[in-house]
Amino acid sequence: MSKPLGPYVPVLRAGDFIYVSGQGGLVDGVKVDGGVAPETVQTMKNLSALLESVGASLDDVVKTTCFLTDMENYAKFNTEYSAAFGDHRPTRSCVAVASLPANFLVEVEAVAYKPLD
Repeated sequence: MSKPLGPYVPVLRAGDFIYVSGQGGLVDGVKVDGGVAPETVQTMKNLSALLESVGASLDDVVKTTCFLTDMENYAKFNTEYSAAFGDHRPTRSCVAVASLPANFLVEVEAVAYKPLD
């Protein structure tokens, strides 16, 4: 897992809920090349790894917020995002933003529900 780009924790459990800060396409602190598709693939891998670090998985995600710097990338993003979640479909918001940290094209944050027992 890459080090956070700012003064925040990447994942935090609050009772039965897990909050994952916005993730982008970083590998060992370096942004992946190739555009929105490989960035989304890596973003989802990073999100999954953070969830696994606290005993959860993508199947436990109940809500995501997705940020794209260009809505022209929406279809490519959706293809990789859907592949990562498989048949699971959490609620979602997807918005266009002017820019993202590290010049990401995509960022995804998530809320998961995983009872502690």
